[in-house]
This record gives sequence, structure tokens and C-alpha cells, in this order.
Amino acid sequence: MKRIFRLATFPSLIAAVLALALGTGWAQGSGSGTGSSTGTGSGAGSGAPMAQPGTGTRDTPAPGQKMARADRRFIEDAAASGLFELQAAQLAATKATDRAVKDFASMMVDHHTSANRELMQLANSKGLELAPAPPRAMRREIEELGKKTGTEFDQEFVLKIGVKAHEKDIKRFQEASKDVKDTQLKAWIDKTLPSLQQQLAQAQRLPQAQASSARSGSEGGSGASTSGAGAAGGSSGAAGSPGYGGSRTGQ
Repeated sequence: MKRIFRLATFPSLIAAVLALALGTGWAQGSGSGTGSSTGTGSGAGSGAPMAQPGTGTRDTPAPGQKMARADRRFIEDAAASGLFELQAAQLAATKATDRAVKDFASMMVDHHTSANRELMQLANSKGLELAPAPPRAMRREIEELGKKTGTEFDQEFVLKIGVKAHEKDIKRFQEASKDVKDTQLKAWIDKTLPSLQQQLAQAQRLPQAQASSARSGSEGGSGASTSGAGAAGGSSGAAGSPGYGGSRTGQ
């Protein structure tokens, strides 16, 4: 009887054990899958690149983007005239015959070298690329100046570069100081303007500039004298002096 009971219950026991084993395995598999899925998600999240703050490229403006057009134009013009006057002064520092003109030219070289360097750095910080040489028309002026010699060279340099070029610069800088929008550019203008005024004042004190002014005044006086003589001649003619129409009319 016991033998029959054992044989009857053995298959049921085996089935129960198998069901328990399968249930346990399924639970472990499900838990493992869930853990694996969660772990994978977490791993993917940690491996993805985090949002990074700006690397600095935003702090560097695109070429010409943050400057007003008039400001950019002024920088380009000021750089061109600065290079032109620097090269002319370098020429005069070696070619001028008058000692005072040489000294003035050397002073110009120092001032314009410093101002040009500062303007170049400012332009670079704004993303502007400046020409490495003055425009062709200005280069031709320097070439023409270089063809002159002696006192003619000295006077040409003093008048055209020392006086006229600086007068033009000063007028442009004074207007720009009121109009430019960029604060750094305005600061450079206000710093450079007194140097330009100093150079103009020194050029005007040179004998070459004074001689030219005296000659201009003399020519103006001669014109006035000639007009006066003509007027006197007319009076004489009216009075009947020989050779004048009035005299012949009187006859």
C-alpha cells in the first residue's frame, strides 16, 4: 500500500519541484532583465555628453558684426592715414637735410608707430582685418615725395605731411569723437587726438612751414600791389598819360 502511495505521489512531487524551479528561474530572469535595462539606461545617461557652458567663441565677435558701419569705416581710414604718415616720416627721417625736419620726422615715427599698433590691436579685438599698407594713391604720394631732394624735399614733407595731413586728421578725429558708437574706439580717438595736435603745432613752427606762409602772404601782397598799380594806371590814363586809352580818347 505504501509502495502504491509512493508511486502515485512521485510524479506530482516531480511536477511541483519543476514548477517551483521554473517559477524561480522566471522571476530571476525578469529581475535581471529589469536590472539590466535600468543599468543600461543609467549607463547611457552617464555616457552622453553633458550640456557645456560657452567655450569662448561667443565672446569673439564675428568679423565686423558688433561694430557700426561708420565706426568700421573710421578705423579703416585712420589706419590708412596712419600708415601713410608713418612711411612718409620714415622716409624723411633719413632723407631730410634740415636737422629740425629730421627730428620732427623721428618724433612722428614714434607717435604713429604707437598709435598704429594700438589701433591694430583694437581692430583685431573687434574681428576687423586691416590692410597692411596704405592705399595705392597714398603710396604714389610717398613715391613722388621720394623723388624730391634737398630743401625742396624738406619743404614738401613739412607742408604736405606735417601740416596738411595732420590738419585733416585732427578734423576727422574731432568729428569721430562725437559720432562713434564703440566706447573703446572713442577712448583711442581721445587718447590719440592730442598727439596729432602736438605734431601739427610742431610742424607749423618749422622754418619750412613759416617760409611757405610768408611766401603765400607775399604773393597775395604782390597781387594787391599789382591791382593798385593797375588802378593807378587807369587814373593816369584818364588824366591823359601817354600810352593809355584815356589819353588817346582825350586826344
